[in-house]
Amino acid sequence: MEALAARLSQLDAHAEGAIRVVAFYDTLMRRRVDLAALARSSAGLAECVAGVRLHGTGRVVRASPDGADAPAPPPPASASTAAPITLDEEEIGTVWLERPGPPNPLDEVLLDRLAIAVAAVVERYGPARTTMADPALVELVVSSDCDEAGRARALRLLGFAADLPVRVAAVRSELPLDRAAGLLCPGRRPVKAAPLAGVGVVLATAIAPATATAIPLGRLPDRFPADVRAGIGACDDPARSWREALTALRFTSARQPVVRYDDLGALALLAEIPEDAARANGDVAAIARMARNPEDLETLDAFCATGSLRRAADRLHLHHSSVARRLEQITKTLGIELTRPAGLMRAGLALTAWRLLDD
Repeated sequence: MEALAARLSQLDAHAEGAIRVVAFYDTLMRRRVDLAALARSSAGLAECVAGVRLHGTGRVVRASPDGADAPAPPPPASASTAAPITLDEEEIGTVWLERPGPPNPLDEVLLDRLAIAVAAVVERYGPARTTMADPALVELVVSSDCDEAGRARALRLLGFAADLPVRVAAVRSELPLDRAAGLLCPGRRPVKAAPLAGVGVVLATAIAPATATAIPLGRLPDRFPADVRAGIGACDDPARSWREALTALRFTSARQPVVRYDDLGALALLAEIPEDAARANGDVAAIARMARNPEDLETLDAFCATGSLRRAADRLHLHHSSVARRLEQITKTLGIELTRPAGLMRAGLALTAWRLLDD
């Protein structure tokens, strides 16, 4: 390193400075310093405030040039230079400098090395803290053919505590899988995700280790992006939870993008009906014909979900008289009296069975 620095210094003073920055962070990494020490050392080297933010935990470390902590997170505009922290090809955080004047010529090199050092610290203290995981390990966890010893070892390698139950979610999304997993489990660790047979698998602990209090995985944001669908298993056994999650995923829709298996109750039995038997059913066949008109399908869905003409009109943002005319036509098409409880139940079951076929 010193010989290389000597040769480069004859060519370019900037290159010599860059080598010295690299050597500085190599020394810090050999000493196995923590995030706070990295931030303080970086602030001293840069002679300005330096910061580290980890996306998964929300942790922010910020230090002044004099070595003092600067606990208040800065607004993004205060960062003069920033760089992403990547681990296992996933962006897990950001490092930045808050230089009052223009950036120093070596700021980019400094932040690059700081980001590498932070990633090493994150990986060192426990299993990798990224969301994406080895698909082979995830497949072992959810496979019904895996023995308990193999499943326990796979969970341990993925970073899950042995004494905490794991829930499984099945996800379909146009978003990157790590972002979809973050939506399902905001701020919770460990969370692991991997693709499996065309569906995203998300594993998450169902108990908060710090408090030992239950955190239902189904307690999710009220609304997800339209291209995120998720089914969530209910069983403590990961293999069975995965099967439940796949079943729940089939029941998702634009109106209900996230479905928990334990909320389905007896409706889950519809997923066990053979496809040929479902297609041959008269009510399901009538729904299939009616589905050629998206407005009628949307109206029936709203009415089955609310059981009320006025609430369905509110959901559709239409006048109740318009919805009444649509329902009158739908009643004729289906041959089901929707104003009666038995008719409404028939229509709802037929609509759900048709959706399972469509999926």
